[in-house]
Amino acid sequence: MPPTVPTCDEVCPGARARRVGEVPHDSPASRARRRADSRRTAPRHASPWHGQAPVVAMVSLGGAIGATARYGAARLWPVETGGFPWTTFWVNVIGCAVIGVFMVVITDVWAAHRLVRPFFGTGVLGGFTTFSTYAVDIQKLVDSGHPGTGLAYLVATLCAALTAVWLAVTATRHALVRRQR
Repeated sequence: MPPTVPTCDEVCPGARARRVGEVPHDSPASRARRRADSRRTAPRHASPWHGQAPVVAMVSLGGAIGATARYGAARLWPVETGGFPWTTFWVNVIGCAVIGVFMVVITDVWAAHRLVRPFFGTGVLGGFTTFSTYAVDIQKLVDSGHPGTGLAYLVATLCAALTAVWLAVTATRHALVRRQR
């Protein structure tokens, strides 16, 4: 049996069939009624950005503060070409320790406002720590003929940063337990 073409009544149930050449009546009132009907029947999906402006603003503000602090540290303690990048190393280690303390405080101690974590955790500490500069520093060390220093920096930063966050979390939780006694 050959396939059949659906009728207008099957495609649009309840629609009035028109004669050839007939122009539908499209008044402003009928257009408004159709818009209202479509709003009632069509599911409304909120934009993924709906309500995110304050979060984005806080991350941006915090990021500017953190990046400025990191830039200041780099200006205060410059590193010679081919030398171990101590400033970036300590910025990352200190930032990881601070995030360890911060996460324990806002999860175990303090019911923080919803914008504190984006501002301080993502913004300030995200702008302060710099694992992208860490990667660039490793590349510069290798390119300038200091692959051993680059490898030492790679391993030392990872180990020190992970140790710093672990020690900070552990010490903060221990201090909280002692404080509760």
